[in-house]
Amino acid sequence: MARYSFNLPDIGEGIAEAEIVRWHVAVGDWVAEDMPIADLMTDKATVEMETPVAGRVLEVAGKEGDVIAIGSALVILETDAEAGSTGQGERPAADAARAEAGPAHEDEPAAPAEPASPAPVPPVEAVSYAQTSGRIQASPAVRERARSMGIDLSQIRPAADNRIRHADLDAFLSYTPGYAAKIGAQADEVVPVIGLRRRIAEAMSASKRQIPHFTLVEECDVTALEEARMQLNGAGDDRPRLTLLPLLIAATCRALAEHRMLNARYDEEAGAVTRHGAVHMGMATATANGLIVPVIRDAQGRNLWQLADEITRLATAARDGSAARQELSGSTFTISSLGPLGGVAATPVINRPEVAILAPGRIVERPAFVPDGMGGERIAKRKLMNLSLSCDHRVVDGQDAALFMQTMRGLLEMPARLLAG
Repeated sequence: MARYSFNLPDIGEGIAEAEIVRWHVAVGDWVAEDMPIADLMTDKATVEMETPVAGRVLEVAGKEGDVIAIGSALVILETDAEAGSTGQGERPAADAARAEAGPAHEDEPAAPAEPASPAPVPPVEAVSYAQTSGRIQASPAVRERARSMGIDLSQIRPAADNRIRHADLDAFLSYTPGYAAKIGAQADEVVPVIGLRRRIAEAMSASKRQIPHFTLVEECDVTALEEARMQLNGAGDDRPRLTLLPLLIAATCRALAEHRMLNARYDEEAGAVTRHGAVHMGMATATANGLIVPVIRDAQGRNLWQLADEITRLATAARDGSAARQELSGSTFTISSLGPLGGVAATPVINRPEVAILAPGRIVERPAFVPDGMGGERIAKRKLMNLSLSCDHRVVDGQDAALFMQTMRGLLEMPARLLAG
């Protein structure tokens, strides 16, 4: 047997360290050649490490959340002197016995066992509950759900067949005001802030600590814009269906061309601001691991359907972890949209080193005064949406922000201007 040290390789230019976000193995496990052993994160990109040899894990570099240097030992393996370097050796007898006993991890499928003669299992009878209308029954699943929520089934009148079902529980909760508060608090849960969540926390803290934010909110009437979007989607061709986001990005690119001080990045060390000619649009995307900002390169040069395709592609890549490193950096301006979930207004945090971020709110229908075509006004139902713009007050003045928002409002309220060029 020999000891083999698998050192963390160079996983990116200029990267000196990486954070362990997940172990796929533990000390004592047997690993095969090219088997994933750990996920490591650097610069918002997660890289899966695979062992080049087979062997037993003797040591690991640390626990999840620890940061290790490039070139340091990630795992120490005990390998077969003859087969360890190729990963083709037989498992030791102890491992074979352990494999027969069951998997070391719940993610590892167990080897199928020899079929055994099933022991007779007595049928499970549903528990009956006495009520004024007689005795009723409930399935084990319903009974377990009621028990977990502290519901006394004798208080529930079943809808049919004298048997309590899940729908009866739902109806009981709906028509019993304040009952949810009586169910009881769930157990406390300690969640380590590691991986992407730690990077988000660090970035947001640095942004709020170092950037003097100010936020401007403007209301826009998007009734005509929504009508235009519906007409474009109803054209009957095979182009992708448009959401509101491609239209917002197109309008933002047009507005940034007139107000370049917002399409910029601030280099604090050099004390200089770079106002970019191209718009590399950051698109804040919610994923299971946290907020990721993939980048639409040269967004100003794409039409609505090209933007729609790229939004879908990047959002999917961000959520399934397949986004390339270059797709997650280099943005010059960011839009953070929650779509229908968006609130009335927001105070978005700037994606440093950018100097501005835009957060569209949800669309609401309200009565508003509109021209009646005869020189007067009338009240009509309109679709209204708020835009929230946060800016870095070190390099963007309030007037700059206000002028940008008026340009955005004009483009969104008169979609012919937006679609013309």
